[in-house]
Amino acid sequence: MVSLNSTAVTDPRSIRYALRQKGNVMRAVILRDMRTRFFNHGLGFLVVSLWPLTHIFVLLAIYSVMGRRTPFGESLRLFFATGLLPCLTFMYVSRFMALSVVINRPMLAIPAVKLLDILFGRAFLEIIAACFTVFLTFLILLALGDNPFPFDWTQAAFAYLATILLAVGLGVMAGVITTLFPFFATVYALCMILIYVSSGTLFVASAIPSQISYPLSFNPVMHTVEWMRSAFYQTYNSQVLDKGYLLSFGLGTLSIGLLLERTARRVALEGK
Repeated sequence: MVSLNSTAVTDPRSIRYALRQKGNVMRAVILRDMRTRFFNHGLGFLVVSLWPLTHIFVLLAIYSVMGRRTPFGESLRLFFATGLLPCLTFMYVSRFMALSVVINRPMLAIPAVKLLDILFGRAFLEIIAACFTVFLTFLILLALGDNPFPFDWTQAAFAYLATILLAVGLGVMAGVITTLFPFFATVYALCMILIYVSSGTLFVASAIPSQISYPLSFNPVMHTVEWMRSAFYQTYNSQVLDKGYLLSFGLGTLSIGLLLERTARRVALEGK
């Protein structure tokens, strides 16, 4: 006799069959992405995670040669880490989500593969790599004698989760637009420079004149940086942090991206 469970798995109308098929599709997309982004090897996660670390320590070397002191707190390394980690997480996750559409576009010819499968498959890999970067940074700071422990672990976790939400939201929207207009991937990559410079990673936003900090506060990445630093420094009194704005921006762009995907699906399949 055929069990009900086995029938549910093989019945195309069952939820279990749909979930199993979706799992197989996501696995195929992730494996393809690992070959392109992670050098077709598990150790690629380590190599990719070293890029943000290199970024942090190159800046440290430059500031040390210039004799610059930390804008806040006692450790320049910790100040950079609390700013650069959320900023670089956003940049890497959202930018490579948009690029994944260009790289994996031939997969859209397969009926079972949807645009969202490609976007969320790349998002999964980039988030794992970003979390590994955070772990490595924590260990390095600890080894160098810094105190990498936030005074409020809950807020630090929420700040990082909000960063991921923002990255995925903008990544989905940018990825869908890139499907319709492939040149947008280059435009979005160039926008990352402006986002990085205005995000407050290298300065304290509340310490600059309000005439400058207020326009910069429209950059949602600045709020991820401010939120993270507020969780690490007990005396960090941010005048620009707006958690509601950050969360609304992330959820809003994700919703817009999901709505646009409905339109882009047909265009992508037709190769337009």
